[in-house]
Amino acid sequence: MSDTGPASVVAGLGAWLPPTVLTNADLAGRLDTTDEWIRSRTGIRQRRVIAPGEATSDLAVEAGLRALKSAEANEVDVVVLATSTPDRPCPATAPEVADRMGLTEVAAFDVSAVCTGFVYALGTAAGLIASGCARSALVIGADTFSTILAPEDRTTRAIFGDGAGAVYLRAGLATEQGALRGLHMGSDGSRSELIEVRAGGSRQRSTGRPAESADTYFAMAGRPVFAQAVRHMAASVRTTAQRAGWDMDTVDRVVLHQANARILAAVADQIDLPADRFPSNIDRVGNTVAASIPLALTDASSNGQLTAGQRVVLGGFGGGLTWGSVALVWPDLTAIGPEPLPDA
Repeated sequence: MSDTGPASVVAGLGAWLPPTVLTNADLAGRLDTTDEWIRSRTGIRQRRVIAPGEATSDLAVEAGLRALKSAEANEVDVVVLATSTPDRPCPATAPEVADRMGLTEVAAFDVSAVCTGFVYALGTAAGLIASGCARSALVIGADTFSTILAPEDRTTRAIFGDGAGAVYLRAGLATEQGALRGLHMGSDGSRSELIEVRAGGSRQRSTGRPAESADTYFAMAGRPVFAQAVRHMAASVRTTAQRAGWDMDTVDRVVLHQANARILAAVADQIDLPADRFPSNIDRVGNTVAASIPLALTDASSNGQLTAGQRVVLGGFGGGLTWGSVALVWPDLTAIGPEPLPDA
């Protein structure tokens, strides 16, 4: 990203998780699975899920309010909500989130890039600030994948959880701690079938035929997704570090989308950095899709794994296929999230 013009500076960080905890033991009581099977394949031991009647907007509002409190800010020019589980197919969820936060008549819209959504939303908000269209932005990643998982699918129900995380961006200088730099994004629509919900969109609806029950739920081709995720996240992180002017071995922390513990380990191996530079909370929250990166940031900031002055690269991979990453020097801020997540 350019060193000229306004830079987008991270000035606040907040997160929220629904109170209900769904453990592996809970799943084993309902599905043909075990705690050992889930942990060995994903690294997950529990996740959070919304209660009946709750929706993505409820989590987004809570995370957004905490990010504003963290930044000690009361003005927002634009709200960008990354989600693939909006409250309704139409309209977008972001305007309602903004209204419920008391942000009246601000620009607000959704970004859909599945697990890369938060990085795409950051890039979009940064572009608005760089162009002078906005002086501040609230970027929220929120998803409630528990609402689109097949009830008897032991694989997807073991992986995904619900949650929300948010950052507050303000216009500032590229030399400041927290300034976004080295942004990289990409996609490959030829592999869109690897991560999808087949029914519910215009393609299925235009046939005039009722959707097959299985097609109304989320589906993922595990093995090819694993390979694609490792390749693209590793390459994107390297590209972003290079654009930021950093050698990889000088990067202090790499905060990746929390997809699967094995994927995180494989990316660390690909870019040849020690595992302790990769903060992770997947064991306690599962894969929270667009909320994943800001939730991991909040956790790492709260427990001391992220400290001011560290060189940090954020990276994601998701449906589309999409991927992306961004670099920043971590700022001095106090993240505000839910109660601390217990150690695994």
